Amino acid sequence: MLADELRRDLYQFIRGQDKPVTREEAAAAVGISRKLAAFHLDKLVEAGLLSARYGASVGRRRTSGRRPKVYEPSGTQISLTIPARRYDLIGEILVDAVAGHPIDAERAALRIAHERGRTIGEAARAEHQLARPGTDRTLRLAQQLLASLGFEPVRAGERLILLRNCPFHRLAQRQCRLVCGINEAFIDGLLRGLGNETVTAVLNPDPGHCCVELRGP
Repeated sequence: MLADELRRDLYQFIRGQDKPVTREEAAAAVGISRKLAAFHLDKLVEAGLLSARYGASVGRRRTSGRRPKVYEPSGTQISLTIPARRYDLIGEILVDAVAGHPIDAERAALRIAHERGRTIGEAARAEHQLARPGTDRTLRLAQQLLASLGFEPVRAGERLILLRNCPFHRLAQRQCRLVCGINEAFIDGLLRGLGNETVTAVLNPDPGHCCVELRGP
């Protein structure tokens, strides 16, 4: 189903939103007609990857009584690269921790995760020639960086980012406290690397999301 590039793009777009998406919004996002978008979206619904319903009427639609059809992820887990998994990243952190500090590998893993995140943040900061980015700029950059790492970040408020995917999902199911701690340390390091000291990575486990969220002051 997702071998088709267009359907994959539609699916990824909808997964990245924090609200249901209309056919018009999906079509505009991938640059196709509404009719073609409707065809592919309904195929994704048939495959169980999306769910569909009729949303509340807005604007002119209210006078006609017609409600737009909206789409959202169904919650079905698929064993492709969506949702993305990054076992290589956490594997490197854990191997370095165990090899370098076998007596207290957990504490070492948290430190190494923070350093890895900080390195990524510092590289982005240098690329964008930032001094001390404010809250909004930091959240935008962090969202871009975490999206590239498979966390599927979405804005859930003016100064709140939720992560819809844990790239280390299977390991988190086996060792939740350790993996969630590594996630928090990694993302905190990334934020510090960007040069901001006010945006924080906060542990807030919630079914269907990564255990960490980003909060601005």
